[in-house]
Amino acid sequence: MRIEPDGEQHPAAAKAAEDDHTEPDPPDDDRGEPDPPAEAEPKPRRRRGLLLPGLAVLVVVAVGVALALPDVSNRLGLPWAPNAPQGDPPEPVAVSRQLQGPNASAPAPTAAGVGAALAGPAADPALGTLTGSVIDPATGRTLWERAPDQPITPASTTKVLTAAAALLALDHGSRLSTKVVQGPEPGTVVLVGGGDVTLSSLPRGQESVYSGAAHLDDLVEQVRTATGGNVNEVRLDLTAFAGGTTAPGWAPEDAPSTYAAPVVAAMLDGGRTDPADDGSERVGNPGAVLAQEFAGRLGARVGSLEATAPQGARLLGEVRSAPLTDLVDHLLLTSDNLLADVVQRQVAIATGHEPSFAGAGQATLEVLRRNGFDVRGATLSDGSGLSTNNKVPARLLADVLAVAAAPDGTADERTRKLRPLLGGLPVAGGSGTLEGRYDEGVATQGRGWVRAKTGTISSSGTNTLAGLVLDSDGRVLVFALLTAGSDTSTGRAALDTITATLRGCGCR
Repeated sequence: MRIEPDGEQHPAAAKAAEDDHTEPDPPDDDRGEPDPPAEAEPKPRRRRGLLLPGLAVLVVVAVGVALALPDVSNRLGLPWAPNAPQGDPPEPVAVSRQLQGPNASAPAPTAAGVGAALAGPAADPALGTLTGSVIDPATGRTLWERAPDQPITPASTTKVLTAAAALLALDHGSRLSTKVVQGPEPGTVVLVGGGDVTLSSLPRGQESVYSGAAHLDDLVEQVRTATGGNVNEVRLDLTAFAGGTTAPGWAPEDAPSTYAAPVVAAMLDGGRTDPADDGSERVGNPGAVLAQEFAGRLGARVGSLEATAPQGARLLGEVRSAPLTDLVDHLLLTSDNLLADVVQRQVAIATGHEPSFAGAGQATLEVLRRNGFDVRGATLSDGSGLSTNNKVPARLLADVLAVAAAPDGTADERTRKLRPLLGGLPVAGGSGTLEGRYDEGVATQGRGWVRAKTGTISSSGTNTLAGLVLDSDGRVLVFALLTAGSDTSTGRAALDTITATLRGCGCR
């Protein structure tokens, strides 16, 4: 089994205050003037004297009751009003609408300071075998490391390399396509997959787990318009991808599962059975499900699922995914295995490699190498990190993140291209795969300050974390931490403690 991935009072309060209010006691009748003797005719002036004080008392009582009512006292701002201020109003606070970034002029952390801070947390036996690297991206200096060149299974932190290669090799605005072209016989059409696994089965206006995804209904409407509805058969072309649909190093239960599906060039909703539930079970033949749904909406039958579109065939319809940067955000934030492997295939296609697991892995490392990163010791069998065959040194992950996190204004063109990678990293205690972490002990001081890609393969004792943290002086620190032989729960917690410790120290 794998784990991856003060204003007015509220009406109800006012009613409660009104119900709890004690009305003043009515005046005591025994306190009035005695009645005159029955046989004596009262004098008119004396009668008025008796009535006026009584009326005055009634008026005072009525006014007192009225002023005691919550609604009246609230409107008049009387001291006993339920909504009366309970203390002095707070002093106004100056608010700036400008976000404050890292403080480049803050004191720089030192290797000695970081080493001293991490001596205890990095020695936690819950970590098993720990490798790692901590870098100051403002200076490029390595501040702490442990066996940084030792290749180790990275699990889903592999996605950092996948995303980096895509951002370096592809246009950030590029979109994945699903097309329909005229088939070889009258009444036939061919659905051609271009790698967009986010295509939504939901009606227009409804969002699936993939924000901004294209909708199948739009493609159906285009084809119906182009053909006049004269479609009898739908065929499927998945030849954009090559090789197997699962990678070496995947467990038999990985696909289909709740976290992965067979990798093919076209499908609906990432192969999920529930388009709106990220954790729903995936289908075993997502291409066939797409063809059946598309044909059904056109009123046609399904033909070959292994077709090849005719060269130069007339285009009948096309829809496109969200831009690459959005896809990268999603695959990092939610650790979407399928999307990561699909994005890695685009790198293979763009660089002339075979669009298979093997070709995509080679393409990723080649793009990183061409951009100046030392990829020695790294091997990739997939782009998601599900494969236990993947081996990556912590140094490579930290180097990539350090370039992405370099200060604004750097002359390194790689930083501009890699910067979007940082936006997709989950926030400790706040989003994505880190939402439920950093909730105990020292780790809590990292909540909101640590951003990192997670990685877990429980069956092999793999727990990894790679990202960045803003320390208490306002300096950015980049880290990559990989473990082997650690328990999932305690191993994760120990990694959280290390990174939260970086947040808490000035490390000078």
